[in-house]
Amino acid sequence: MKRLCKRSDFLAAARGRRLDREWFALEAALRPVTEGESNHDKPGEARFGFTVTKKVGNAVVRNRIRRRLKEAVRLAAGEHADRLADFVVIGKPAALKASFGSLKTDLGEAVKRVLTAGRIGRRRSDRAKPPG
Repeated sequence: MKRLCKRSDFLAAARGRRLDREWFALEAALRPVTEGESNHDKPGEARFGFTVTKKVGNAVVRNRIRRRLKEAVRLAAGEHADRLADFVVIGKPAALKASFGSLKTDLGEAVKRVLTAGRIGRRRSDRAKPPG
C-alpha cells in the first residue's frame, strides 16, 4: 500500500466517487494512464490517503482514528483495490468506538463497492445532464 502525500492527489480523489459509511467516508478516483500503458502492465499499487478533520476531536483522538483506519486498510482493503486508483479515507468519530473486525470488513467491502459501482472518476453532479 502506498500513501497519498500531495494535496493535488487528495483533491483529485475528491472529484471521483464517494461512498459514505457509518465510520468513514471513502473517495476514489482512477489515476490517468499514459499512452501505451494499461491497468495490467502499470507497475505500482493502489494509493491511500487518510484524513480526519478537527471537528472530530483533539489531536489524540484524530490520530487514534487515523491509526485504526490505516491498519484496517493494510489488513483488508489493500488487496481489493485497483492498482490505478487513489483512495482517500475520511475518518468519522464513530470509527473510534467501532470494533476493529467490523471496521476492517466494512472498509474492504467499501473498496470493492466503490470500484464496482460503475465508472469511477467523476461524480454524478459532474456528468452531463440530459436535455430538457
